[in-house]
Amino acid sequence: MTTETPVAPATPQTEYVATGRRKTSVVRVRMRPGTGQILVNGRPYQEYFPGVHHHKAVITPFEVTGTLGQFDVRAKATGGGMTGQADALMLGIARALRLYNPDFYPILRQAGLMTRDARKKERKKYGLHGARRGTQFSKR
Repeated sequence: MTTETPVAPATPQTEYVATGRRKTSVVRVRMRPGTGQILVNGRPYQEYFPGVHHHKAVITPFEVTGTLGQFDVRAKATGGGMTGQADALMLGIARALRLYNPDFYPILRQAGLMTRDARKKERKKYGLHGARRGTQFSKR
């Protein structure tokens, strides 16, 4: 005689967690249904990011999918600068939206929001002044 353990019914996920990266920035995103509040390191994103182009980048995934104002986002950003963090947050939000609704993937992909920008600073090589700059030629 075997006793089966009752299995809890599947419930819709209440929080969607994703990570976005750009250059040396890493942003951990926690998204849940709400009123549209976006907090980065405990501050509103308009206060945290100085430029209007950063504000636009942050809300682009919501605008593309038509979900602006439907989710609250809490993000923890580390490393890099403002532009790297803003772009990393954009990728993190796009990935979280894909977890929420897989049908958003083609829309986000078409807008170029699902691709991680792999460009980083090139390392300095020995014998050179920088990554590629060599020593100045001297005839004498």
